[in-house]
Amino acid sequence: MESLKIHKIIKTVKGDIKITGSKSESNRLLVLQQFYPNLKIENVSNSDDSRLMQKALESTGNEINIGHAGTAMRFLTAYFSVKENAKIVLTGSHRMKNRPIKILVDALRDLGAKIDYLEKDGYPPLSIEGKKLTKDFVEIDGNISSQYISALLLIAPTLKNGLQLKFKGEITSVPYIKMTLTLLAELGVDLTWDGDSISIHPKPIIEDKTVIVESDWSSASYYYSLCALSPNSEIKLSAYKKASLQGDAVLASIYKNLGVDTSFKEHSILLKNTGNLNASKLMNLNLIGAPDIAQTIVVTCFGLGMECYLTGLHTLKIKETDRLVALKNEIEKLGGEVFITNETLHLKSSKKIKENVSIATYDDHRMAMAFAPLALKTSIIIEEANVVSKSYPTFWEDFKKVTT
Repeated sequence: MESLKIHKIIKTVKGDIKITGSKSESNRLLVLQQFYPNLKIENVSNSDDSRLMQKALESTGNEINIGHAGTAMRFLTAYFSVKENAKIVLTGSHRMKNRPIKILVDALRDLGAKIDYLEKDGYPPLSIEGKKLTKDFVEIDGNISSQYISALLLIAPTLKNGLQLKFKGEITSVPYIKMTLTLLAELGVDLTWDGDSISIHPKPIIEDKTVIVESDWSSASYYYSLCALSPNSEIKLSAYKKASLQGDAVLASIYKNLGVDTSFKEHSILLKNTGNLNASKLMNLNLIGAPDIAQTIVVTCFGLGMECYLTGLHTLKIKETDRLVALKNEIEKLGGEVFITNETLHLKSSKKIKENVSIATYDDHRMAMAFAPLALKTSIIIEEANVVSKSYPTFWEDFKKVTT
């Protein structure tokens, strides 16, 4: 599938969708399963990223190419650093070779890891020789991608002396760090988070354990957007729980202000458009703990003719694309007005949306899925629509189920 034209949707959105397991939870558990083979995982994500992670972890080759999968690049850098006798080259797509990894490599080198850059200093591809790491203290900036921090935390219980990780400055993306620590605690790892320090004790073996991965909240965001843009809509999504580990679960409270009510059932959520929307009100949000839903929220507000001001978005510049620039480009093609800085986005309210605009997706799955719900307002074309497979391979089939 290259470009996909979606004709203006005139029916009320209704349906029942089962969403694959969380990519974030799955990728953390897949790494942990390598250390603890008696860990069983159910409802693993069927995303490209998780399949690439599985393939890389099972690889017997000397070179591993993880394409656009940023999480895999970070987690595998740490994993292969502690895999004794491993000698591998970790590489990726052209975009991946321009995504920084120096902060993580520096931290791993501080612990004694042997990692070399093969091309540009501070960027993949990397040459890694796995070895036993005995140092147990590392200091790292708190104001960085949580994936660097989680990569270190995932290997921590396997280190001979465990790990004390000390943060410098403000800590961002806290929900993702908490997710990693909660999963470790579920496996019986002894740990503490006290102020600016996390201490993790060694845990060479665990008891037999089965973990069921909760469905992905980032993927749920596109149905929240559909509901917000479709009066009287109602969508059931499974499998979700109220006590979620995922930062993107804040969708339920954010979208209440956009006219969508969330009811938690035993293993599902029911989304309903309540019509309670104040379109004149500015949507002002700090998304530091949930940056992956920024694109969805901006497009929803644009479709509703609302103004929004989002902060805490500094990590979006180093994702699959510079998501702030991409959002500005595409919304302005549709007739909107967007102002961005390195960490904020301000969308002005817009009265009219242009028809049949072709949306560039920039090799970014979230651009394709975030803009799709605008078809409730106007016919739209999504370029390179297959890019959704990175996190949600069945998105277009599921989208069709609730909109036709």
